[in-house]
Amino acid sequence: MLVDVTLAAAGLLGLAVAALSGRLRTYPLSEPALGLLVGVLLGPQVLGVLDLPTLVEDHGWLHTATRLLLAISVMAVALRYPFGAARTRLRPVLLLLAVVMPVMALVSASLAAGLLGAGLGTALLLGAALAPTDPVLASNVVTGVPAERDLPDRDRQVLSLESGANDGLALPLVLVALALAGADALGAALAESLWQVAGAVLLGVPAGRLGARALRAGERHGSTDPAPRLMFTAVLALAVLGASGIVHVDGILAVFVTGLAFNLASTGTERTDDAPVDEAVNRFLVLPLFVAVGAALPWAAWADLGWRGPALVVAVLLLRRLPVVWLLRRPLGLGRPDAAFLGWFGPIGVSALFYLALEAERLGAEPLVLAAGSLVVAASTLVHGVTSAPGRVLYRRWTGDRDPSRRPA
Repeated sequence: MLVDVTLAAAGLLGLAVAALSGRLRTYPLSEPALGLLVGVLLGPQVLGVLDLPTLVEDHGWLHTATRLLLAISVMAVALRYPFGAARTRLRPVLLLLAVVMPVMALVSASLAAGLLGAGLGTALLLGAALAPTDPVLASNVVTGVPAERDLPDRDRQVLSLESGANDGLALPLVLVALALAGADALGAALAESLWQVAGAVLLGVPAGRLGARALRAGERHGSTDPAPRLMFTAVLALAVLGASGIVHVDGILAVFVTGLAFNLASTGTERTDDAPVDEAVNRFLVLPLFVAVGAALPWAAWADLGWRGPALVVAVLLLRRLPVVWLLRRPLGLGRPDAAFLGWFGPIGVSALFYLALEAERLGAEPLVLAAGSLVVAASTLVHGVTSAPGRVLYRRWTGDRDPSRRPA
């Protein structure tokens, strides 16, 4: 019954989103934020239609749901731009992954220790889970006609590729945090991290190339109809995700690598045909997840945090990413407007929920981590959803250029 109500609510909300179409991207509200608000409305705190256990009490479903959504989302990111364009953004993306993401984890952990009084292990678990930039929420900032009109290709591509790659590459940070929190030996965590990342690459590269070759072979023999072909990469993402679980490698990273390899090996028509489908699936699949999350928010656990909860939210949103990107704007090759925009729009969402659930599965539920983490996720979903459209307009006014295509890449 609860699943039926969730799907019905998400379906009706999806109809509203489809009716608004591209206009929704000009409003200060995103699809995930809408889903979250509808879930709160239907949840036990308001109408009581969806009486779900809170995320602190029951997080088992969260890991599977977020894992599936992230697979579709990172595949969409990998296909979003031609591979040649993505390759030109390699330097800033690598800097964001290798330097900015670990610093974001440490900043968030330090804030958790200082404001919540969390111990070292608990603080590191929270910091690692909040480190990756979320590709689902970031898609609302960088895709659509308004984003293409207001933002230069460089900024949209860098944020997209960072959010796609760091979802999987955050896993070593989480495994190390779990080891320091007592789940495993540090040496074993480092060895697992190496295998998870290396195995994801070894699985993803041939899977992407094989997928592209299979699609071309089917087209040459006239056996691949246009409609099934348009869903090919979504199915490929799920197949690689399943295979990665069987061989115990980083599934989210494996799907992203698969998408990049498919992008490189496929023709331009294949990439441009598949990318909009993955974007559409990504855009509508967020609705049932965020409706369920909104109905399962742990309000009582948040109340127990007192003033420290809102203080942590404000501190994380302002200090986790923005100062780091601003200080590194020259190595990143960013102007002041670009550094401010990319520094602010590093949303925390589905990927954080995925890692919070993973940590709870590996180590057992830590109420403080789940409560504080879900509070930051809910706040980021709303705040970044509300500021995405105004933020693009402010960027355009700051640069004084209404045609991003004329800006240097």
